[in-house]
Amino acid sequence: MTDYPALPLETPAEHPFAQFVRILGKGKRGARDLTREEAREAMGMVLDEAVEETQLGAFLMLLRHKEESAEEMAGFTEALRERLQAPALNVDLDWPTYAGKKRHLPWYLLVAKCLAQNGVRIFMHGGGAHTAGRLYSEQLLGQLKIPLCRNWQQVGAALDNGGLAFMPLVDWAPQLQRMIDLRNTLGLRSPIHSLARILNPLGARCGLQSIFHPGYQAVHRDASGLLGDTAIVIKGDGGEIEINPDADSHLYGTTGGESWDEEWPQLSAQRHVKPSSLDIEHLKAVWRGDVIDSYPQMALISTMALALRGLGQSREQAFETAEQYWAARDKSI
Repeated sequence: MTDYPALPLETPAEHPFAQFVRILGKGKRGARDLTREEAREAMGMVLDEAVEETQLGAFLMLLRHKEESAEEMAGFTEALRERLQAPALNVDLDWPTYAGKKRHLPWYLLVAKCLAQNGVRIFMHGGGAHTAGRLYSEQLLGQLKIPLCRNWQQVGAALDNGGLAFMPLVDWAPQLQRMIDLRNTLGLRSPIHSLARILNPLGARCGLQSIFHPGYQAVHRDASGLLGDTAIVIKGDGGEIEINPDADSHLYGTTGGESWDEEWPQLSAQRHVKPSSLDIEHLKAVWRGDVIDSYPQMALISTMALALRGLGQSREQAFETAEQYWAARDKSI
């Protein structure tokens, strides 16, 4: 005799998260963006692990397909901040580093070191190595003597001792790191790669952001503006916060809820030849002053000026200060 499964005779209750999947996926005419409040509630459920795996995958890919709005990004960030148990630390710059470099060395790491030597307190964070062929900040921390911190107490100590701290996303927002790691399962990056750049978990005076894909820079600027943050968003080299001296740079800024824009012309008269390989020893040699190389020199000074611009200096003043900082750096490494 065959045992058949029991037939359901009562309509099952809908999962509370299903409404958010429906909002995003209800066809061309029925779908819409989440409101800021809906986004905050939805991300809160995700962070509280009150969502089924199938719902999470659908939610992330529907967001990716339609492209997230500034209101959604602000709501997601609010949900994370509400749950983040971080101490009150004095930070000047929030420096997310999630993209990795593939064409040029990560000169921005030397920028952070130089700024920290001059009293600028910088909190860096990243999501680990997730794409083959790229060089990530986490892979260089030890060689460049940038403190790797695994809890907030270590971050505070590193900031007090040297002005620079790096803390992996997995240690302060493991649910977000897990969603980033779904890239190899889903086949596409999710909006969490973008969200991580906006979070500014310690409420730094200025959040620096690099968004590579055109059109997203203004969305990020607007999201930070909605949150009341001061931020500058650029299309940095390789997706990292680093000015490309071979191209014009557009700064998307927000201060006190007001948006502003600034154009920085390219610094190099002609495009530099891409290095054949990314040699870490070359990075260290430039820091020590053993070699002179025009591309990193321009990238370093202009990226440092970008950071100082975010802290309130004018463009001209920022470049002048950057030159002074770089010339007077402690070259030991």
